[in-house]
Amino acid sequence: MLITNARIITPAGEMRWMSIRNGIISALGMGEPQATSDTQIIDVQGMTVLPGFIDVHFHGAAGHDVMDATPEALEGMAVFSARHGVTGFLATTLTNPRGALTRALENVRDCMAGSVKGARLLGARLEGPYLNVEKCGAQNPEYIRTAVPGEALAFLDLGVLRIVDVAPEIPQNEWLIDECVRRGIRVSIAHTSATAADVVRAAARGATQSTHTFNAQTPLHHREPGVVGAVLALPEIRCELIADGVHVHPLAIRIVWMCKKPDRLILISDAVRAAGMPDGEYSFDERKVFLKDGAVRLPDGTLAGSCLTMDRALRMLMGVTGEPVDSLWQTASLNPARALGIADRKGSLEVGKDADLTFVTDNLTVRLTMVEGHIVYRSDS
Repeated sequence: MLITNARIITPAGEMRWMSIRNGIISALGMGEPQATSDTQIIDVQGMTVLPGFIDVHFHGAAGHDVMDATPEALEGMAVFSARHGVTGFLATTLTNPRGALTRALENVRDCMAGSVKGARLLGARLEGPYLNVEKCGAQNPEYIRTAVPGEALAFLDLGVLRIVDVAPEIPQNEWLIDECVRRGIRVSIAHTSATAADVVRAAARGATQSTHTFNAQTPLHHREPGVVGAVLALPEIRCELIADGVHVHPLAIRIVWMCKKPDRLILISDAVRAAGMPDGEYSFDERKVFLKDGAVRLPDGTLAGSCLTMDRALRMLMGVTGEPVDSLWQTASLNPARALGIADRKGSLEVGKDADLTFVTDNLTVRLTMVEGHIVYRSDS
């Protein structure tokens, strides 16, 4: 396959053509490409080609949720996210009883072994139950608990977890940080009342990420920097960001960019079942949430995930920072790939890497998405 007449954004700069063989990028160039009689040529008519987006915090969309624990739910999420340029995602849980979490993780394991349409299922993320009830946000406080080895090790042993969210200030959770690090599972600081000193200690133990920075965290104060101050200041911590203009003020988005650019900021959707659906009432575990005016909330007004998509998140970041996509692309692809330890094969457009591609217009409208050389979404318009 040969992609021509394109603006291809790579770490080495802009290229004009790309060849793909067996799902892998085999060459990139600026001049006239070489094609044989059996080459499939795709002329993209000047569109921009970005590395496929990787969403490491994705609960659900299009009426589906990870906690449904069905192949249909994960396939529906995969198809939906591919429409928005996503080529890989982590199926992210909600705080629930052990049985429900086990079923959801087992479903991820089974679906990873098969083929899921759309974006690639890269594994699972455990957001809860090992959080701080003081900062539960929309996580159900009834099920928040400390990390007991019998339960937590059973989750880890399923072999699908890539990120585990932890409130690090709770002493009973410290061993879990150590165990995740030992297994190569990333630890993200989440739903936490930690002090800055707690975060420094967690980072020293191996925590490398901040879950939806600003949200469900202690704020920055000039005498107690809190979680927000610590994660912005520590270079070893990557900061996730829900760039929808609802969860985080545009000026705060700019602050994160200024502190973490270009390689320590990770855009996420934190999307839930209501994403991609009309305004109305939707289920959220055994509770209800309401989608209205671009926000998903519990009946008491608490934000409950989002209806954001990754293309919109990148567009928002461009608008807020004034930076071009050439400067920001890795926040949606390479940085999450690095966070998952898969940047050797995904996250950027380089020879030898998977042909995970997102084709966009000048205003970042997704026209085509390709996973490992296969077209999984093409716009009709």
